[in-house]
Amino acid sequence: MSPDEPFDDGVAARAVIAADGTLTEWSEGARRLLGHTADEVVGRPAAGLLADGADPPPTPVDARWSGTLSLRHRDGRTVPVWVLAHRRPPDGPDTTDWLAVAPPAMPDRDVPDDPLLRAALTQSPCAMMIFDEQLRLHGVNDAMADLLGLPAGRLRGLRPTDIGSRQQNRDLEEHLRRVLGTGRRQDMQTYMKATGEDRGPHAWLARMAPLTDDAGRVRGVCVTAHDFSDQYRARERLQLVNEASVRIGTTLDVTRTAQELADVCVPALADFVSVDLLDPPGQSGEPARPPAPPVNLRRAAHRSVNPGSPEAVAKPGQVDVYPESSPQAASLVAGHTVVASGSSADLERWLAWDPVRFRRVREYGIHSTMSVPLQARGTTLGVAVFTRFRRPEAFTDDDVLLAEEVTARAAVCIDNARRYSRERETTLTLQRSLLPRTLPRTAAVEAASRYLPATRSGVGGDWFDVIPLSGMRVAMVVGDVVGHGIQASATMGRLRTAVRTLADIDLAPDELLTHLDDLVVRLSQESGSDAGTGEVGATCLYAVYDPVSRRCTLARAGHPQPLLAPPDGPARQLDLPSGPPLGVGGLPFESTEVDLREGSVLAFHTDGLLASRERDVDASQRMLREALSAPADSLDETCDRVLHALLPPGGSADDVALLLARTRGLPSSQVATWDIPADPALVAPIRKQVVDQLERWDLLEATFTAELVVSELVTNAIRYGAPPIRLRLIHDASTLICEVSDTNHTAPHLRRAKTWDEGGRGLLLVAQLTQRWGSRHTAEGKTIWAELALLDDI
Repeated sequence: MSPDEPFDDGVAARAVIAADGTLTEWSEGARRLLGHTADEVVGRPAAGLLADGADPPPTPVDARWSGTLSLRHRDGRTVPVWVLAHRRPPDGPDTTDWLAVAPPAMPDRDVPDDPLLRAALTQSPCAMMIFDEQLRLHGVNDAMADLLGLPAGRLRGLRPTDIGSRQQNRDLEEHLRRVLGTGRRQDMQTYMKATGEDRGPHAWLARMAPLTDDAGRVRGVCVTAHDFSDQYRARERLQLVNEASVRIGTTLDVTRTAQELADVCVPALADFVSVDLLDPPGQSGEPARPPAPPVNLRRAAHRSVNPGSPEAVAKPGQVDVYPESSPQAASLVAGHTVVASGSSADLERWLAWDPVRFRRVREYGIHSTMSVPLQARGTTLGVAVFTRFRRPEAFTDDDVLLAEEVTARAAVCIDNARRYSRERETTLTLQRSLLPRTLPRTAAVEAASRYLPATRSGVGGDWFDVIPLSGMRVAMVVGDVVGHGIQASATMGRLRTAVRTLADIDLAPDELLTHLDDLVVRLSQESGSDAGTGEVGATCLYAVYDPVSRRCTLARAGHPQPLLAPPDGPARQLDLPSGPPLGVGGLPFESTEVDLREGSVLAFHTDGLLASRERDVDASQRMLREALSAPADSLDETCDRVLHALLPPGGSADDVALLLARTRGLPSSQVATWDIPADPALVAPIRKQVVDQLERWDLLEATFTAELVVSELVTNAIRYGAPPIRLRLIHDASTLICEVSDTNHTAPHLRRAKTWDEGGRGLLLVAQLTQRWGSRHTAEGKTIWAELALLDDI
């Protein structure tokens, strides 16, 4: 043994034998026993120490062997020696040494004269052993000898590491040294199978107390071993329940929750766990009551002590059929846990029905299963199956109680996840139905958009829209309702409808936001809160772009600033007056006009795009500008690049709405304008000028209708309006627009003319001949307009 070992007293004979049978170590105790020095035997075959004609020891069947050997002394005589040999922990992957120990001859100690006391010491059910100052074993009682699986009389003089090479033996020796050095009690807990036990591993508590003489000096250590498996398992069960309460249900995802259940229970409770769920009958219905066998179950998750779960027959997401004889169907029908062993008749019938599972059971030695139905709020959701093949013991009643406790918690979490998923799907369906399915194609802008619901907090109230206006103009709006869920989506739908209605009467952006603010205040009042509390609140950005003047008018109500990416420069943020959020009430909004070059890109977004825990808002804005400035083949590609650059891989914690619009300009050659004198006699020359202009535009097919519309609108402006009067024609590939403006703020309206009325039929005629018509108020007065669909589009 090592010369640095302070407790190597040279009494016990110890030798180390390599895997090839040669001696590698030889102690002083071995020299005293057989007379051979270390130089004489180390490096030579250990079999050379056997006496002539002596039988060699049998090949050990496990990690330990003990018996009497006839050994040859150096002086030639034969010495019978009782030897205990056990494998030592390998030094490398290819080394397996044996430690052979022969206990020294120890003098007999005095035993108590009282036979009852002597019987109590030897026959006590509490396993006990005594060590001296040099860690030599002085004696064990019958209970300890039974646990060690060795005769008590052969153990005297050995140390813990002589008796076995387990880590527990080394730990015990270390604890004994502490007791000898400090004189204080030590406790050591371990979970192992004692050598002399036929049962499985147990939890042991070794209590070590110092033994002192009359002077108080420590002379030895008394060790008692207590089986506290019941307390150990109870503590393990409590720990598993606590762990399940923390680890199961971390998300509102059904598959993730099922996987967390399997992860928690392997290997603490079973070697393999599978979770199979019943499919709900519909998106809005609860899972059906357990049907009559055979039962269709979908694999949600599984986990094994073996990497890759090779025992699994079904893959995640796969639907499998389970007959009445299967534990899964049996537990679902019965409504309680079903425990089955490999020898049960029902399990054998099931395995005979499913040859694939039969092969897996035989291959991995599966011997016990426990099927626990997943039930929550009176509804059966599926079944969790616990399987053992590496652990030799079958499932006990305590295991059943533990599994039912853990699965009950998991079932509630799975039910919550299902209800959340169903509500989220309903809300998302409502949200998407309220958003535009496609953006309209206009001559003013080319637009692209993206909407992403929140991944964790639920669907919110973000929205966007592109609204064609009269005169080839277009309105763009992005908004965000405070909150999440169906209520936020419903509020968003009401606000979007209101914006389209207000946009249809051609309100200026600041006026539109004022009317929208009044609506949000009323919604707050209807919800039972004060107007200023923000119970119902929103932000909004509204912009109107005119391709003729190439001017954009914008106003915002507490919404993030838009960005502008010119066709030949980096993107920058537009500086707009903030304005209060919608719902505050009583505060004004301001509009800003911006001249835009053709090909400029306007970017509108909600605050979810910039909300990231990993970086601040300034960094997000910089990344957004870089993504918008990079060249791209299309706006859709730019949208994808922006989302990829700013959003984390798992999605955003808030809704995200993104709207990009590339401006177009209408050439002056497609616009014609005339100032009209307030003289009815000049209407005919005006019609002639319109016809000539249409001929230059190659729009002769629209001449007849355009003459009638221009004649009616100009005549009405001369008769009822106020000068100056202006006529403007605008056309693109599919539309011809006629506009007549004057300084009178009174707008005409349709009415049904009576039989003898001389007037009242002009606007009705315009409405019948045109695609749509309307009026809008301006700072100078009003404009009456009408759109004609060209023949190619009719």
